[in-house]
Amino acid sequence: MAGQASFTAQVDAWVRETEERMDAVFRESASEVIEEMQRPVGAGGNMPVDTGFLRSSLQVGVNTEPVAAAMPNPGAGAKFTYAASMAIAGAEIGDTIVASYSAKYAPIIEYGGGKRQPRRFVALAAAQWPSIVARVAERLKSSVTGP
Repeated sequence: MAGQASFTAQVDAWVRETEERMDAVFRESASEVIEEMQRPVGAGGNMPVDTGFLRSSLQVGVNTEPVAAAMPNPGAGAKFTYAASMAIAGAEIGDTIVASYSAKYAPIIEYGGGKRQPRRFVALAAAQWPSIVARVAERLKSSVTGP
């Protein structure tokens, strides 16, 4: 029976490690998609940055509803702070990570409107999810030692 208990303990440990690795790939991939959403046009991304208000209006939650795009731009430069990693840190497989912008004009920048062409900074980043997951999984897999 001792051999059976040892085998069971090994399987349990392997399952825990696998779940932890899956969660790590999920969290890291979500972070990278959000980084891509936030990448300014000047740095090769799709988000136009003038005052920084749109970029700083990013809100990230886990298993929450998106924030309303209702905040008017104060007109002054906004300081960008990246708090998304704190929200993502506790996410697990099965959770929904929600990244949305509270800037009133965020939908116009994303989808276009009037004379403004759509930038699609959210949709283009989200479309990269499969390739980002594959890249993150490979990177994390190569950094793991052991079985």
